Amino acid sequence: MDRKVGFFKSIQFKLIIIYVLIIFIAIQIIGVYFTRQVEQQLVTNYFEMLEERANLLSYNLAQEMNTNKDDRSALTANINALLRDIFSIDHSEVQVIDQNRVVLSTSNLSNRHIVGQQSTEVRVKRALLGNKDEDVLRDPETGHRIRVLAVPIKSDDGPIGALYIEASMEDIYDQIRQINSILLSGTFIALIISVVLVILVARTITAPIMDMRKQAMRMGRGDFSRQVTVYSADEIGQLATSFNDLTMKLQDATLTRVREQKRLKSVLTHMTDGVIATDQNGRIILLNKRAEELLDVSSHAVLGKQLPDVLRLSNTFALYDLYEQSESILLDFSSKEEEYLLEANFSIIQENDGPINGLITVLHDVTEKEKIDHERREFVANVSHELRTPLTTMKSYLEALEDGAMKDKELGPRFLSVTQNETERMIRLVNDLLQLSKIDSHDYQLSFQSVDVTLFLHRIVDRFEMIAEDKEIQFVRKISKKPMYVKMAPDKMTQVIDNVISNAMKYSPEGGNITVALLEQGHQLQISISDQGMGIPRESQSKIFDRFYRVDKARARSVGGTGLGLAIAKELIHAHQGEIWARSEYGKGTTIFITLPFLEIKEGEE
Repeated sequence: MDRKVGFFKSIQFKLIIIYVLIIFIAIQIIGVYFTRQVEQQLVTNYFEMLEERANLLSYNLAQEMNTNKDDRSALTANINALLRDIFSIDHSEVQVIDQNRVVLSTSNLSNRHIVGQQSTEVRVKRALLGNKDEDVLRDPETGHRIRVLAVPIKSDDGPIGALYIEASMEDIYDQIRQINSILLSGTFIALIISVVLVILVARTITAPIMDMRKQAMRMGRGDFSRQVTVYSADEIGQLATSFNDLTMKLQDATLTRVREQKRLKSVLTHMTDGVIATDQNGRIILLNKRAEELLDVSSHAVLGKQLPDVLRLSNTFALYDLYEQSESILLDFSSKEEEYLLEANFSIIQENDGPINGLITVLHDVTEKEKIDHERREFVANVSHELRTPLTTMKSYLEALEDGAMKDKELGPRFLSVTQNETERMIRLVNDLLQLSKIDSHDYQLSFQSVDVTLFLHRIVDRFEMIAEDKEIQFVRKISKKPMYVKMAPDKMTQVIDNVISNAMKYSPEGGNITVALLEQGHQLQISISDQGMGIPRESQSKIFDRFYRVDKARARSVGGTGLGLAIAKELIHAHQGEIWARSEYGKGTTIFITLPFLEIKEGEE
C-alpha cells in the first residue's frame, strides 16, 4: 500500500532535529564555557585592578600621612587629591581611616558626613592590625554585588591607617549579560542558518532515498522500467547504483518467472490429466481446468480446502497416508445414473531431503478404461464359455464314438452329426469374432454403392419366404413401391438384414407373422422388422446389441446363436452412418428399427 510518510515522521525531519540539537547543544556548551571564562576573567581583572589601585593609594597615603601628620588641612587636601587621581573608579567609594579608626576622607561626595566619624567596620579593625580583608557582598537594598576591600596603610613602624573600599561589580555583570544576549542572538541566528543548511543537506541525503523508495514501490507493482538517479559517488550513490543493478536483476528474474509461469500454466491448461497442488498442510492451492472438469468443481470453491475431503478420501485416508501412497488410488464418483471412476496418483513436493512442502495429485478419467477392462474380461469369459460348451460336447461324443458307438448304425451317424453341428457352430463363432476384430481395428473396407432399398428388401424377403414355409411363418411387406436409394455396402447390409430376420424367425411361433416395413422419414430411410415372439424384457432391450448378450441363453444355444449377430449388425449400421435399436413389449413381440441416410437418385441411375 502506497502510504505517504508525514514530514514529522520522515528521515529529513529526523536529520534536521538531530543536526539542530547537536548544533544547539554545541553552542550552549561553548556559550556556557565562554561566559564562565569571560566572567571569571573580568572579575579577576577587576579584583586585580582594585588591589593594584588600593596598594598604590596605600603607599602614597602612607607617605602623605608621615609627611603631613601635624598639618591636618594639608593632609586632607592631599588625600582628596590622591583619591581623585588614583581611585577615580565609577560606582566605588574609598574611605581613608587613621589608626584611631577616624574617617579622614571619602571619595563619595554624597557621603561626606562620615568624615571625622569613627568607623565601625570590622574589616577596618583587622586592617589596622595589619591584615588585609576582602570579600564580595550583596547590597541588601538593590541586591547588587559589591567588592569590599580593607587594606592597611603601613609605615616603617607599622599600620598607621587603613583603606576601606566598596566597589560595585554590576558593570561587570552588565557586560556579561550583554555578552550572553549577544551569544543568545548568535545562537538563534546560527540555528536558523543551520536549519536552512541542514534542510539542504538532508535533501541531498533523503532525495536519493525517496527516489529509491518510489522505485521500490513501483517494483512492488511490477514496474521495472525506471531507474534511480545517481546523484553522487559517495555511499548513497553506490547504494543507488546497487539498487539499479538489483532492479535489472529483479526485472530479468521476474520476466523469467513470468515466462515459466506462463509455460507452466499453458502446460497445466492443455494437459489431458487433472493436476492438483497442495501446501504442507494439505490445503489446495492450485488446480488446472482439467481437474475442475474431472471433479465438476470450480477452483474458487475448493481452494483452501483439504485434499482428502475434495477427493472423498477423508474416511479412508489421512493426509499423511497420501504422502506415503506410492500406488494409484481408484476414486469412485459414480452416481445412480452413470458410472464415473478416476485414478489418482500422488507425489510429494520436497527439496533436498528437507520438510515436505506439499503434494501433487494427478487425476485420470479411467471410466472408459475400467469399462473396457470389464468388457474385455467379460468377453474373454464369454468366448471361453462359448468355445468350451461345443468342445466339451464334441469331446464327449468323440470319446463315445471311440469307445464303440461308431459301430452302432443308429448312434454312430447321430453322434457324427452332433459333432459336425458343434464344429460348424464353432466356425460361425470364430468367423463372427474375426469379423468383430476387424471392425474394432478398422481393418476392413466397405465397398459403398447406390442401392435401391425397395428392391433390395424384396429380394431378401423373397429368399426367406422359401425357408419360412416349413415353420408356416408369413411375411407381411409394408415396403413402398417408390424406389429409394441409399449408399451402402450390399453384402454387409445383407448380412445385417439376414441376421435380424433370422432372429425374428427363430423366436417367432409357428403360424406367426414377420412384418418388414420401409418408410421415408425426412432425410432418412427407416427399415423395421417385427415379429410376434415372446418379446424382450424392458431391462434387456438396451443390452441386446452387446456382445454375447442373450435374453434366453438356453434357447439361444438350442437354436445355434453365437450372441454376436446383433453386435456385428450394430457396428455395420454405424459404419453406414445409421442407427439401430429395438422396441419390444414382453409377450407380444419385438421390432428392430434401422435408419440409413437417404439418397435421392433418379430411377435408372443405379
